[in-house]
Amino acid sequence: QARLVASGGGLVPAGGSLRLSCATSVRPFSTLGMAWFRQAPGREREFLGRTSWRGGDIYYGDSVKGRFTIAIDGASNTMYLQMNNLKPEDTGIYYCAMFSDGDPTYDYWGQGTQVTVSS
Repeated sequence: QARLVASGGGLVPAGGSLRLSCATSVRPFSTLGMAWFRQAPGREREFLGRTSWRGGDIYYGDSVKGRFTIAIDGASNTMYLQMNNLKPEDTGIYYCAMFSDGDPTYDYWGQGTQVTVSS
C-alpha cells in the first residue's frame, strides 16, 4: 500500500515563504502523478495544483497561480510546493495525493501538514 508523507508546514508571517515536501516510497503503476490540496477551517478542500511524474504537465488552481510553484523529483518520488508571498487566507492543512486516470481520480492521500500564516 502506497504511503505519502507531507512535511514542511509551520507558522510564518504574512508575506513569508514555505516549502512543503511530499514523499512516497511506492509509485503505484496506475498513478500518473501527484497533487496538492489544502483545507481551511470550515471550508471545503481546495485543489492547488498537480504534476505528472515527469514534471512536464503542471496545473495550478486559480487562487495560487503566480505565488505557488510545484516541482517533482521523479527519482525520489518527492513532490514540492514552494509557497511565496503567503497570506493569512493560505492557512490550512495541506495534503498531497497521487492521482490516476479519470477526472483525474485521487487514489492515495497523505496525512497533511499544517500551515499557519499570521497577519
